Amino acid sequence: MSQVYLFQLASQRTQWLSARQSLIADNVANASTPGFQAKDLQPFSAVLDRAQVSMTTTSPGHVSPTPVDFNPAPSEESGASDLTLSGNSVNLESEMIKLGDVNHQYSIATGISRIFHQMMMSALK
Repeated sequence: MSQVYLFQLASQRTQWLSARQSLIADNVANASTPGFQAKDLQPFSAVLDRAQVSMTTTSPGHVSPTPVDFNPAPSEESGASDLTLSGNSVNLESEMIKLGDVNHQYSIATGISRIFHQMMMSALK
């Protein structure tokens, strides 16, 4: 029987979300600090790329994913034009949007883990 890495992956995902939330909180806390540069983590997809997890089809009826399915459109990043007169690059509105996104992604990750756990427990009964 092959190992199930879903719980390990879910754990890594929640650790990444926790680290991102800490960076966002640090950005908000330093919103009025002159010269402070906002920070963010690299996307979690980069973590997945390093994990070398590949999708496979086990039946001819399964749909094979294309590389385009795994490459979302690049997101808008803050640039030098977002600097204030004090040299601070923190945009509170952007940070609040990121924080809401982290909360949403965390809810999804914990929901998927809970459902997978319930499936495993049902299979063991």
